[in-house]
Amino acid sequence: MVNRAARNIGPVVLLGPPGAGKGTQAKQIVDRYGVPQISTGDLLRDHVSRGTEIGLAAKAIMARGELVTDELIYGIVAERLRQADCKRGFVLDGFPRTAAQAGWLDALLEKTFFENLPTPENAATLEKCAPVVIQLLVDYTQLLPRLTGRRSCPTCGRLYNLHFQPPLVNELCDVDGSKLVVRSDDREEVIAERLAAYEAQTKPVADYYRVRRRLVPVNADRPVEEVTAQVFDAIDSHYPAGC
Repeated sequence: MVNRAARNIGPVVLLGPPGAGKGTQAKQIVDRYGVPQISTGDLLRDHVSRGTEIGLAAKAIMARGELVTDELIYGIVAERLRQADCKRGFVLDGFPRTAAQAGWLDALLEKTFFENLPTPENAATLEKCAPVVIQLLVDYTQLLPRLTGRRSCPTCGRLYNLHFQPPLVNELCDVDGSKLVVRSDDREEVIAERLAAYEAQTKPVADYYRVRRRLVPVNADRPVEEVTAQVFDAIDSHYPAGC
């Protein structure tokens, strides 16, 4: 039997609109393969809370109501990916968001993880260990109930959906009984704006990876277990013998 938690799987990128289930699938990948999930939002919040140089700069930008620059995002992502727990692979959730960020990521991976590539002898390794990009496809008519019904536990982080994966007791976490919370950007009045922004920003990212034959479409309208099976198959097919 293959010990999936011991082999290298390389980088995994999850693409999909808000509510497509990226967080849910990322956790499944983490549990199966034992690699970390990297969220730029979490990284930013960590830097801000610790008062690092990057965190202070990001806090000042956000206080002005502006978007954090790519340069700051690149800094925190590069720092995180160089940590020891990323050596066997990692899951990127929420990055890259633009084609420019995708190009930067490719350059970082070549320089940091494959420093001696490409050469005739190891060019195949570079191709094999390039990111597999899984695009979660969802009918937009399904996204509204997914987003408005989404809840999370503020204590343990477990995710629920009142329509599709409800807790045993309404609005309470099954694990610790905490009152479930709604993300501020999951309110109906901001969802349309979020979806429009996603469509405008992320289509070029999908196109970038499609041209490079790394994009794997997954039907995320199916039950969660079936979606997870498709995701695992995409990873195992891309990294059949490890990276």
